[in-house]
Amino acid sequence: MPCTATVDLRDLALACAIGTYGPGDVVPDRHLLDMTLTIDPALVLVDRDGMDAIFDYDPLIAEIDRLARDGPYETQEWLLSRIVRACAAQPAIRAVCLHLRKGPVLGGTGLLGVRLSVDEETIATLRPGPP
Repeated sequence: MPCTATVDLRDLALACAIGTYGPGDVVPDRHLLDMTLTIDPALVLVDRDGMDAIFDYDPLIAEIDRLARDGPYETQEWLLSRIVRACAAQPAIRAVCLHLRKGPVLGGTGLLGVRLSVDEETIATLRPGPP
């Protein structure tokens, strides 16, 4: 079996406004993101303890927070697409799986989500090119 590595983030509450709602509609009050990043295993199976030896995910989380606050958004899909592009800008990221959900949906219950998995080939096409 080949060596693989992932970074997992669960239930990150995003401060964003998504959707268009009319009078009497249930307006979601929470947006939660799950993210699994496939990264180079050499950034996890390390031979020393140091931030320069691993994938530093903090700048990516800060960028996701910035993108979430950059709305309002009409759709969850557009925010997810922007997050994928932010992931593609990180050379260490090989693939990504995102799950964004909002709630409540109906009568104050439920979560409605969109999931997007992007493989290594697609990530490569989204990477920013040379200036």
